[in-house]
Parts: sequence; structure tokens; C-alpha cells
Amino acid sequence: MISTVSKVTANKRKRTLQLERPDCVLVPHLSAGDTVTIGEITYKLKTPQNPELVPVKHISGTVPQTVAQHLRWIMQKDLLGQDVFLIGPPGPLRRSIAMQYLELTKREVEYVALSRDTTETDLKQRREIRSGTAFYIDQCAVRAATQGRVLVLEGLEKAERNVLPVLNNLLENREMQLEDGRFLMSAERYDKLLQEHTKEELDSWKIVRVSEDFRVIALGLPVPKYKGNPLDPPLRSRFQARDIYYLPFKDQLELLYTAGPNVAAERVSQLLSLATTLCSQESSNLGLPDFPVDNLLAALHVLNTFPMLSSQQLIQRLYPYNSIMGKDGHAAVEGVLSRFELLDGRRHPAPSAVLHVSKSAEGRADVTLRVVDKDVTFQVPAGNKEPRPPNTNPNFICSPSHSQLTAEMMQSHMVKDICLIGAKGCGKSVIAREFAEMLGYSIEPVMLYQDMTARDLLQQRYTLPNGDTAWRPSPLVTAAIEGKLLLLDGIHRVNLGTLAVLSRSIFPIHPSFRVLALAEPPVVGASTTNSSSSSRGQQWLGPELLTMFLYHSGSPLAKAEEMGLIQGLTPSVPAEAAEHLLHLAHMLRKTNDPTAQSLASSLSTRQLLRICRRLSQYPEESIMHAVNKACLSRFLPSLARASLEKSLADCSIQDAPGPAEHTRDYSCAVKDGVLTIGNVSTQVYKPNEKMKVPDVLFYDNPQHMMVMEDMLKDFLLGEHLLLVGNQGVGKNKIVDRFLHLLNRPREYLQLHRDTTVQTLTLQPSVRDGIIIYEDSPLVKAVKLGHILVIDEADKAPTNVTCILKTLVESGEMILADGRRIISAKGRPNTIVMHPDFRMIVLANRPGFPFLGNDFFGALGDIFSCHAVDNPKPQAELAMLKQYGPDVPDAILQKLVAAFGELRSMADQGTITYPYSTREVVNIVKHLQKFPGEGLANVVRNVFDFDSYNKDTREVLIEALHKHGIPIGAKPSSVTLAKELPLPEVKMTGYWTINQGGNARRKLLCPTETHPIDIKGPVFLRVQGYPCNRQESRALSFSEEKAHWQLPMNEVNIICDVTTKDDVLYVATCNPVSLYSMKEGGETIRSMELYDVFPRTISGVWQPFVTIAPLGSPLDGQVVLHEEQSNTVLHLDMETGAVRRLIEEQSQTNCSTSSCLQGGHKMCRDFAHKNWLLFYKQDGNQLEVLDVLEGRVHSISLLINLKSVFLVAEDRWLLLESNTNKKFLLTKPMHTAAEDPAVSHSQHSRLEQLPNENLSAALDQKIVSPNRILADTGSFARIVVGFPDLMSPNEVYSFKRPVDLSVLKSSDSGAHMFLRGGLRSSPAKQDNCVGLLVANQVVRALPPSKVPLKEVYPKDVTPPMTAAYLEVTDLNSKKVKYIPVPRSRTVSPYTSWLSKVSESDVLIAALGSGGVVTVDMGGYVRLWETGLDNLQRSLMEWRNMIGAEDGRPVQITIQRDSGQDVTAPKHGKVDPSNAPHIGGNQWAGGTGGRDTAGLGGKGGPYRLDAGHKVYQVSQAEKDAVPEEVHRAAREMAEKAFKERLKEIDMSEYDAATYERFSNSVRRQVQSLRIILDSLQAKGKERQWLKNQALGELDDAKIIDGLTGEKAIYKRRGELDPELGSPQQKPKRLRVLADVSGSMYRFNGVDGRLERSMEAVCMVMEALENYEHKIKYDIVGHSGDGYDIELVRADQVPKNNKQRLKVLKVQVHTGINPFIITNSNLQLTVLSRSPSPPSPCRPSSRSWQRKRPTSTSWWC
Repeated sequence: MISTVSKVTANKRKRTLQLERPDCVLVPHLSAGDTVTIGEITYKLKTPQNPELVPVKHISGTVPQTVAQHLRWIMQKDLLGQDVFLIGPPGPLRRSIAMQYLELTKREVEYVALSRDTTETDLKQRREIRSGTAFYIDQCAVRAATQGRVLVLEGLEKAERNVLPVLNNLLENREMQLEDGRFLMSAERYDKLLQEHTKEELDSWKIVRVSEDFRVIALGLPVPKYKGNPLDPPLRSRFQARDIYYLPFKDQLELLYTAGPNVAAERVSQLLSLATTLCSQESSNLGLPDFPVDNLLAALHVLNTFPMLSSQQLIQRLYPYNSIMGKDGHAAVEGVLSRFELLDGRRHPAPSAVLHVSKSAEGRADVTLRVVDKDVTFQVPAGNKEPRPPNTNPNFICSPSHSQLTAEMMQSHMVKDICLIGAKGCGKSVIAREFAEMLGYSIEPVMLYQDMTARDLLQQRYTLPNGDTAWRPSPLVTAAIEGKLLLLDGIHRVNLGTLAVLSRSIFPIHPSFRVLALAEPPVVGASTTNSSSSSRGQQWLGPELLTMFLYHSGSPLAKAEEMGLIQGLTPSVPAEAAEHLLHLAHMLRKTNDPTAQSLASSLSTRQLLRICRRLSQYPEESIMHAVNKACLSRFLPSLARASLEKSLADCSIQDAPGPAEHTRDYSCAVKDGVLTIGNVSTQVYKPNEKMKVPDVLFYDNPQHMMVMEDMLKDFLLGEHLLLVGNQGVGKNKIVDRFLHLLNRPREYLQLHRDTTVQTLTLQPSVRDGIIIYEDSPLVKAVKLGHILVIDEADKAPTNVTCILKTLVESGEMILADGRRIISAKGRPNTIVMHPDFRMIVLANRPGFPFLGNDFFGALGDIFSCHAVDNPKPQAELAMLKQYGPDVPDAILQKLVAAFGELRSMADQGTITYPYSTREVVNIVKHLQKFPGEGLANVVRNVFDFDSYNKDTREVLIEALHKHGIPIGAKPSSVTLAKELPLPEVKMTGYWTINQGGNARRKLLCPTETHPIDIKGPVFLRVQGYPCNRQESRALSFSEEKAHWQLPMNEVNIICDVTTKDDVLYVATCNPVSLYSMKEGGETIRSMELYDVFPRTISGVWQPFVTIAPLGSPLDGQVVLHEEQSNTVLHLDMETGAVRRLIEEQSQTNCSTSSCLQGGHKMCRDFAHKNWLLFYKQDGNQLEVLDVLEGRVHSISLLINLKSVFLVAEDRWLLLESNTNKKFLLTKPMHTAAEDPAVSHSQHSRLEQLPNENLSAALDQKIVSPNRILADTGSFARIVVGFPDLMSPNEVYSFKRPVDLSVLKSSDSGAHMFLRGGLRSSPAKQDNCVGLLVANQVVRALPPSKVPLKEVYPKDVTPPMTAAYLEVTDLNSKKVKYIPVPRSRTVSPYTSWLSKVSESDVLIAALGSGGVVTVDMGGYVRLWETGLDNLQRSLMEWRNMIGAEDGRPVQITIQRDSGQDVTAPKHGKVDPSNAPHIGGNQWAGGTGGRDTAGLGGKGGPYRLDAGHKVYQVSQAEKDAVPEEVHRAAREMAEKAFKERLKEIDMSEYDAATYERFSNSVRRQVQSLRIILDSLQAKGKERQWLKNQALGELDDAKIIDGLTGEKAIYKRRGELDPELGSPQQKPKRLRVLADVSGSMYRFNGVDGRLERSMEAVCMVMEALENYEHKIKYDIVGHSGDGYDIELVRADQVPKNNKQRLKVLKVQVHTGINPFIITNSNLQLTVLSRSPSPPSPCRPSSRSWQRKRPTSTSWWC
């Protein structure tokens, strides 16, 4: 502390004042002619010309010593004629000292607050128009220079670069050239000139004298400690600097003691100690912002009135560390609080309520607060209206926390402006309005936006009716003058430099004026820069803003309070629904999971109230639907969606739609003026402007009707609507249809990147030199009560669209022309909002690839949100049928399926573009109009966009091929199997039934009936797997229609296949499982029966199961029969119920070895009638199981059975085991012996042919009962008359050249490879089916039994196949052999396999015609064999490709020649063959008459002379010469080898690396897509204002009229604000497992390969993104955890370096001790098949190939 005595001496009549206190100066009242002495420095006062420009009331009675020292220094510099720069931390002290000096020296002041929007014209001269002429008006710097005033420049760090250098010469030499031609000259030079020239001469030369009293005082912050632009060196050198730090501790303490006499001195000292500590360098090093020391004075005033107030609560208002700091900062501040004993928040209670408010004087009110049990009354500023008593507003439900917040705000309101911080939708605006009404304030709301300039905040320029320019005060200035409450909504959005002008207003302000700012919480750790693309928020609360307000936080309501609020505002909401909803919202708010917290913002109090209003109106609605709608769950990332679903389940919120939900009729109708959509009705509107009612082509579909019903519900509740969806899903159509049905006029506004706040509301234009504002569609809609449709809302910056918030919330908005939209009449120059006005906003979903702004994130909670998705497949199909009624259904189904898959791929991130219904509709429209064009060509209209992106193109083609769209196929690509002639049909004998008198040959068989004993049910899990069905006719046409893989393990064995209608059933036996799927379905259902047959684990018992699907009413249920143990199970594939069926009397328990030898068989021919026949081979008993009645009929026979054929329901053919004799069993049960006159053989099928097929097969017209059968000796046999006719039955045969039983089944190399040895017993499955409609017999044969030499030419090697389908066609008398591709995997149990089937496939007939095969690897294939079906399918397939016959396309122009035809003639032949158009002379011309040619009339015939071919056909494009192809290939190979040479990489290494690279190519593409999206968002350009070139800035249109130059704006890269933290790349560390087990077990599950692929993927995907992501890769093994593979500063740049990383990775696994050798050879890893022992996965779920975590045990 300075201990010398300071003097301020005022000498007038030798009057001197001496101070008694050594540290303060008492300042007397001074007048002109006096002198001021500070210390020994004296200054003589002058009389001011404009006394109103001299600052007053800045000097209080005493001046602290430190301030006196600063004033003395300024006086020194003033006397020296030097300009000064007062630098120091944020706060009013610097300005206060400058103003004190000016008041002390009676100097006039010119003050300018600089901001980023300040331009040269604001400092020098600005043009104004007067009476049609533009004049220059001097601005502050010029006025100060010429009038001898002091120019105070505040906030130099805010001004943009290259603005302030305009003052350099004025500061240095006191000279400046002005725009109006005048030249400012220093007083010294001017006076010298005046000695030589007259003043008139100098005036004529336009030279103006700069006063010798002109000085500049600049005020600024030190940069870089604080944010802003550093001083330009030439500018800095022209100033003398003085550090104005906070007042010393003692001085501050004295000030605070006087401000708070009722506060204990120790407490004041503690508060000041805390403030000083938090402003220290150490605190700054921790990243803590400076404490606003200057606000302590205001805080002490509050503490003086409320001594019981907690210091900690008071500090939270001054320094809201909870909001602006992270965990570390929070702990540091609380440590300091604890150090100074200020952690007293719990000891001192907060004020609980405002009890009473009454007006005491003009602009003042007495407020009584309840603090604990004490009532405290104090005075605060108030408005000029009558205060409203607390808690009397029916629309404001006062909760305890709101009541406490209002009371705390009253305390702060006593001394300073307030800022209320709270999350979106927590009620800030409502509390602010309630606060204002309590104090009788009129509110002046100002919605802040990012592009707002300081000028917008203070004044607006406009033109008078005569064309003169003038300035209109802004709402802020109006509020300050009239004493209103200024409500600044969104200070977190606006730039700090713009906001700083608030602290510098110096016009006369009404004493009642106060500012109440609303803001969202700052994002801790975020950037401090505002960017239009950043919806995540920023850390906006810095040291400067801390000095401007006292801060209050609107914390989220407690659950009970929120429930009270909801029940108060929506009394009829179902209590249970509200409880569930609140439970969910509070659970999401309290969680630490950032994903769940982001969801909580979508369930703000505002949004909850909206949901409850709807639930009270529609109580039957699902809460889950409401929550999903509010969160837009359809477009959430998968992680966030899963988190939401889990939270909903945890809160017992479940969607349980009844069956009516799917069957409801979503129709719309208008009847008697009432519109009904679904279950909601409303009156149709009667508009004045019918031409604005939209009318659009719209085809109703259930999904869109559901959205419209939802919209209507919200519309009737008075909500504004937001529709979010991908492009092309029909958002505009839905809205137009919705408004058309309601008969509501529409105003349409399309937003885009360049939309500004001005263009959103008004469009300025110049008419006769006067600015005219045209109303935008928004203003028109508000005026007239129309519906405003805002399209592409996400394209405009969110800082622009946020001005809609006040319009939606409070019905208020201020327009650029000074008018104001309000919700009720009351003041002049306003537009009253029409009660029918409503907004419907359309936006694309947030996120890549739309690259829009997150409109939903910024403003979603003020709208009722609706997600619009592509219609579901059935709805989309129905809609497409209306667009293309003539397009075949099959094509529409393919399109719907293909686009459905592409959309799901877009959702998963595999492709970027989300294909929409719009694209499908356009394809269908084309096909409808031009049916001859092939689908494969038309889809290119959509997919040619992607034709240059190789990876995307491959994905698209694969998806289209999968669904049978033959893009890229040629009509000639038909690969049907070769047909061979059948041998002629011959009658080979008779079947006769022995009806002689021998009674022995006809015997009655005794029968018994027993009930079934049913055990169970046991419920097993029925698992659903996606059926990845692929259409097989993508690139060529063959008999194969489609194929897919069953989800089964490699060791499992297929043992039975059967079908019923369109359902396919497959049984496996290791372990026993059952699969079912629809022929065209999307899901495979699986039931694992391992628990029922546990003995398979021993490997000794090899079960064999068959399946019988049951008929109505047991549809979807099957009987499963295991042949060895004779286990009969009844399975329900819907519920998973399994029942064991056991005959009561003879409960068979086959555990003995003898029982295991036997073979029990099931005949399922009549399973569709719910009865089955069982018998045992070599047994003499038949068991007939009636499933429906639950009975078993046992039939005893006198013969031992070999096999049984159910030739009819009441006639069964029995084959005796020893003699192969046939017996016919009929009802009543007796046997009759058959006496066939042919050799005995085993029959595979006995089915009846239709009469026309019978006639075609036998080449004679015949009508007779018959049976077709197949055996090893013939392709097919037909027994005519059997079994109905008793007369001898003729047998017709198509004999084979060689009996199949003679052929060996193991002489094929392929078969040997799969089987591994000779067969030990006959196969259990015969693999033969009859297709009666197609008149075909199809059997599956091993390759060894197929005449391959006849099927394939000599020079062609037959392919490796699992089997051949032998198709015997009795109509065409042809046989063909269709190869079935070889199984991808095969079980190691080869002997077990060989018992199941002779070939590697099982076969079954399809209900739709054709057959299905399932190979032993579980690969299902559908085949079309019928000739008619094949011809029809081939025609459809060729139609899909399109008929492109290679002929040139001709262009024909039809015109009327005006000449009549005469006689037809050939015409002259032109020897030069020149083209001839028109006339009637030449042959081969075009457009003429009489002669032979094209395009004319009257000629004898057409004659093409080959002229005028305008377009090359696709066929010609394809016919590029082979040498060109070869040259291209050679060029590519040469470039590849040169690249390898360049990076010193061998071709072997290149091939090895490519193997890994190709495996992850798709994943690399997906990752790079995501990284590109980040880059695209980051690089979005901003508007640069005040430019001399570019687009005209609407905000500067008046400046343009006056002749200003910098009135343009242009797009550019916005430089980051100086002082904002540097954007550093993200760090990523990849940890790879390189332990020895990775190499050891790679052969089992490929784990090391997959790990290497993952490392390869990371390296490739992050290439060229090093500026965004810095990564390193380390290995972890049993011996070390930090084995360096890739260093962050040395990432691999090419394939060779990446391969080296992979080599190190694999060799670390081989030998963890040798990892440094760079010449390691990468071991070629190969997988061996699983060990041939019966193993079972410990995980019951199916793993696709290369399982990630399945462990195997034996």
C-alpha cells in the first residue's frame, strides 16, 4: 500500500484541499477555469462546448489511492499529447477510470464500443440521404479530432483485423483523408499554414484542423490470455499502455465494508480472498476462468439485506462453477471454498417463496420474501404496470423449486441484471414471464441468433417516406428508455463481441430497466467458438460474460414437482401413464450414460406436457409410441435406440397393440363437411383463398394414413408439426394431401444454406429510392391464418431457424421493418397472429449423408414430431400397383424387396444413399409408360449415379442380383440343361389281383384301437434367423430359381426334407434339429432338439429322423419320427411346444442294441389329413396314428413287411420282405395278393397322373385310374387301372439302358472325395419325386450314375457337383440332367452321411411346382423343371432385361410435304448413295413420297439405304475389339508392376497383402464414408460480411443506397476466433492380441487371420485422415503389453509398409521374442476343417462361418 499522502488540489483563488486519509482522495466539485492537480501534475480546465458530452457521476466522494495513481498517469500522458491504452482483465474498472479522468478534466467524450461488425464507416464517415442527395456525416473519430474531444475506443480485441489501422495516421500524425474530400491536419501544421495562407484558402482546399485537445483512450483485454484479436504492431506502437488490474486487496475490502455494513467483516474478507485466489496465475493455469471481482460489490448489497444468505449460494450466482467446469475444475473451486470456510450451502437455507409484491414509488416495488421463518421486505426496480400477486396465474403451476428460484431472482434483481441458465424445455421462458408479471414489467423479448450484429441489437436503419435515411431504435433501446424488462433469449448463440455492447450503453436509461437473459447450459470442455453447424453447443460462458450478469440455474424439476405440474396443466391425463412417463424421463436424466442423457433432452418438461395433453385427449394411445415419436427413435443410431428400448423395458413401458392394430382400416373420407382419418374427425375448413389449397396426386396407403391420423390428433390439439424423414419418403405429399383434406390454404417457404433471418421474415426491395419490405410467406401466413409449410428446414443454419422459437412459444416476433407479430391486440405497428395460423416443418433426418443441420436437435422440442419412413413392403407394393397397374406383380415385388434391402444397408452404414420410395415410383412410372423396356435397364436410371464408385456399384449389383433383377445380364445368357431323348414307352406286362377261390390269398387282418399316451408339452426355444435368399437368375437363366444357406453347424447332417403348401421343412440329426421356412419368406425358424435326443453326444448312436407336416386344423405343426428308437414327437413350430406320443399298451423303450438294429418307418402320404402309418421293417404290424383323435389303430398282418406304399387313402400296397410279393390292403382290412407279370423291383413313388398327362405320356387318348412309379430299372412306369380296377392292370415302362442298381456309386472322383470310402448299406432316402402337373419324374443321382459323356461335349470337363437332378419329362419324351453345385461344407461323418442318401442332396417336391434340394452343407436350392413354367419364366426374364436387338436407332421427323402422292415407284438409285430427304425421285431416301425409302408416304415398300444412325446400341458398345481390352489390361498390369517396383514389393507380397485387403474392403469403405461425413460437416463455409465483392447483403441495402462499398457478403472459410482452443486430431489406440494362442488355434477358427484383417482395415481406412485421427497400434501378448506395431508419428503409407506390420503381428504370435526382423516372410495361413469327432458348440446360437467366440469341447 502506498503510504505517502496524495493531494488533489483545486486552485481557484488559491484554494487547496488536503486529504486526511493517506489511501483515498476526496474530489471536490470543479468548474471551468479551475486547475486540477493530481500529486504534482496539474491540468488547467477548459469550458466544454457541449457539456452534455462530459461524463458525470463516475467519481464518488473518495477515490482509492490506486485509482488516483492511474489518473495521475493518464494526466501525464494527456499533457504529453500521447494516446493511452488501458489494458486489464474484464470488468468495468478500466472504463470507469477513463470516465473519471474525463469527468475530472471536464472533457467531452466520443465513445465507440468496437465489435466484429465495426467497419471503417463506423469510425470515419457514413453517408446519409437528405432530400434525395447523399451527404457524408462525420462519425466519432472525425468528430473527436475536429472538436477536440477524447475518443474512447472500448474492446479493441473485438474488432476484426485491418479495421483499426484506418486510425493509424490519425494517432501518429493527427492526419486523415476523408471520403468527402476533406483532409484532417494536425494543429501545429495547420497553424503554420495559417501564417502563410488565409483560412478561406485552407477551407477551399478542404483542409480541416485537428484540435490540439484531441486524445484517444483505448480500452482492451490482454490477448492471448483472453479471447480476441491481438493488436496490430503498427497500431500498438502508437499507444502508451497502463495495466489496470483489480483494485488492491485493502482498497477492495474498504469498498466492500461500506457496501455491506450488516455483513460480518470476516465473511467479507473470506469472499474477497476467494475472488483474489480465483484470479491468480495459478488458478489460470488450472484452466479456471477469472472470478468477476467487480460483481462482489453487487453481491455485498444482497448480503447486506439478507445476512442469513449462504455464501456458497451467492458465489454460485457470481461464478456458476457447476455449469462452466468439469469435474477437476469443480473440485478445485470447492477446495478453495473449503479453504476459506465458504462451503456453507447446507447450513444456510435459501429463500423459499415470494410472499408479497406491492408498488412503493415510481419504478420501485416492495417485495417480501420468506427465508426460513423470517419475512424480509426490500425494494427492487419494478415496471409501470400493476404488480400481480404471486401464485395467482392459473397457467403457472408453482412448484417449490420454481418458487425458490423466483425468490432468488428477486434478490439478484435488486442489484444487477440476471441470466437464467437451463436446459431446453425446462420452463425458463415461463418463469421469466411470471417474474415480469409479478413486478408489473412489460416484457421486450429479443430472440438472439448467431449472425446478429451489434447494430441489430441497438439500432435499425430505415428510409423515411421521402427517401431520407434514418435510424430506428431497437427493442433493446426502447426497453432501456421506457424502463421495461429486456428478455434476451439465447445469449449462448450470439457472438461475445456482439453481446459486449450491452455493458457499454451510455444513453439515459430508465432506472427500472433490467436485462433478463435466458441461455442453455454451456457444454463443459466444448469449443468456445460458435459455428452454425455445431448443434452440440459450446462453452459460451467466459470471463467477460461473468462480469455482466448474476447467474441462476433452472435445475430440472424433482419427480413429484413435475408430476404436480403435469396434473395441474393436464388434469385428465391417466395417472398411470404419467407415472410411467416421468419414471422414464427421470431415469434417463440421472444416468451417467451419455447416450441416455442425450435422449433425456428429447423428454424435456415441455415435451412431457405435450405428450400428456395428447394422452388426456386420446387415453387409449400407447406411451411407447409417444416416447418413440418424441425421441424420433426411428432415426436414432443403433446404440441410442437400444439404450432407449432398454430404458422403456426397465420402466415397464411396452407396446402391446391388439390384433386390431394390424387389421384396422386406415381410410379417410369427407362426409357432410366432416373429415375422418382413421378414428379422428374434424370439420373441414372454409377458406377465403381456395387457390392456395394444395391438390396433389396421392395414393392412399396404410402407413401414410397412420401418419396423417397422428398429425390430425396433434393438429387438433393446437400443435405445430415437424415431419422428419429421409428424402423421397413422401413428406411433401403427405402434407399436401393432409391440407387438401382439411381444405386449408398453404404458404410455402423453402429454406436453404443461404437463408438469413431477414429473408425468413421480410424481403427488402427499393422502389423510387425508398426501401419497401415485402412480406415473406411466414408473415402472410401469420396475417391470414394460413398453414405455413417450411420445407428443407435442416438446410438453413440452426441459428437462423431458432427465431421460430418465440413465434411458436409466445406468438411474438420482431420484423426487420420495425413491426412486431403479437398474439393479441395491444400496441401500434403490430401484426396480430391469426388464431388459425399453424406451422408444418419438414426436415431430413439428422446425420450423414444429408449434411444438413440438426434442426430436430435444436428446435425439436417446440414441435410435435412425426417420423416419416418409407412405406412397409405391403403398403409400398399396394401403392406401386396404383402407379403401375400394368406392371407385372413379380417385378413390383422384386423392386420392393431390393429397395427394402438397400434401405436397411443404408441404415447399417454399408452404403451412404438411403434409397427411397420416390426412386421406386419413378422406375414403375417408366415401366408403365414403356412396358417394352427391361427392368434391368430402367433401374439404371437410379443406380447410374453410383456407376463410378466401384465398391458401391458392387454392393448395389449384388443386392439387385439377390432379388432377381438381372442388371448386366444379356438375353442370350441362357444355360438350361441339355435334353436327351427318352426311350420309347413299351407295355412290359400286367398287374393282376389274384381273385381265384383260394381263400388263403384273401385274408382278413385283425385291428385294435388304443388311445395315445401324450407326454408334455415341453417348451423349447424357436429361434428365428434371417433367410438370406438369393435369386439365382441374376446374370444367366437356368433351372435354378433361388438359393440360401441354413443356419447349421458344419458337423450337422441333413436327414430329411419335405414340403407342405409353400412351407419347407428340413430335419438334421447331429444334433437333431428342425428348420422351417416359407418358399419366399424372410425368416428361417429353427428348433434344436438336442435335449430330447441327448445320446448323440456319445457318437455311437446315429439317429435318423423324418418329418410329416400336418394339415388343417393343425397347420404349422409337424410329427417328427426317429427311426431307430421309434420316437414320435409332435412339434408346434409357432409356440415351441414338444409332445411325445406313446401308444398306451406297447410303450416302446428302445435302449437295447437289438432295438437299435431295427428300422421303424413312417408313411406320411396322408399327413395332410392328420393320419400317419408306422411299420417296422421285417415286422408284421401296421400302426395307424390318428393325430387329431389321439388314437392308434394296430393292424396285424400275416406277412413280414419290406415296405408299404399308400396308393390311396383306403388301398395300401404292401411288399413282402422275403419274396418281394405285393399285397393290396383294402378296407375292411383284408389283403389280396398281387400277381405282377414283371420282375420284382423296389418302387419309389406311386401317384396318379391327370388324364391329359396320362394320354400325353402313352401317346393315346385314355381316361383311367393309374399310378406312376419309378424304380432303378426304368425312368418311369405307369400302371393303368391300378388300384381301382380289378381287371389286369397294364404296365408301361420307359426302360433304362442300364439298371441304376448295377452302377457303382463310388467311381466318381468328386464322390470319393466327399464320401471317403465305399457305402456299407443302402441309403435311407430314395430321392425321387413325381411332379404330376408337369408330368415329370425327378430324382437326384450321384455323378457316377449319370451319362456325363452324353451330357457334356468331349472337350468340356464336367463340373464338381453334389448330384444331378434327372428330370424325366413324359410330355416331351425327354430326359435332362441338371447339375447341383457342390456343397460348400460337408460334415466329417462320411459313413453316417452315406447312410442317409446316395447323393449329397435330398430332394422334395414344391407346392408351387418344381423341386427343392438341400445339400449336405445345408444349402437350399429351388428348381423349376416344368417346361411350361420354364418357358414362361424365360420370357419374363428376357422382358426384365429388355429387348435390345442391336439395330441402330433412327430419328424420324414427320412433316407434311403438301404434295400428293402419285404412282408408287422404286425410284432412281444414287450411285454415290448420298442421303436424300423429301422429294419423290431417289430410292432409299427419307421423308419423301412415292419412292421406296423410309419415313415417307406412298412408296411401294420400305428401303433402308443406311443413312442417319444417331445412336450406338448397347450391343455395339459391348462389342469393343478384344485387342483394345487386351491393351487396357496390359497397361493396368504395367502400372501395377511399376508401383510395386517403386515401393520395392514383390508380386508374391502384393498378392498376400491383397488377400487381407480384399476381405475388409467393404468395411474400409464404410469407415471412410463416416470419416468423410465428419470432414464435410467440418469444412462447411460461412458468410463473410462487410465485403467489397460478393452477393448483396440485404441487411446493408440502405447502406448501398447511400453509396457504401462494403455492402456485400460472400462464402468463405471462417478463421477460428483467436484465443479459441486449437482443434487437435483425435487420438486412437488399437490393441491387437498377438499371444501364441492366436497362431496355435488359427486353424480351428481363423482368429489370427481375423485379427490381421482388423489391423489392415484400420490402417487402410485411416489413410489420409491423419489430420483428423492420430492412431497407433500395439500388440499385447503373454510376455508384453506394449509391443509396438505402428507408431503414431510413423503410420504406414503404402501396401508394403502395411504388410510389414502384418508380418510383425503374425511372427510375434509364432515367436513372441523375435519381432524386430524386417525381412520376415508372412506365413500363408490356412484353415483345416474341424476335427472329425462329434463336437458340440458350447454356444447354442448358430455362428456363421468364422465364428468370433464359439469355444468347442468334446
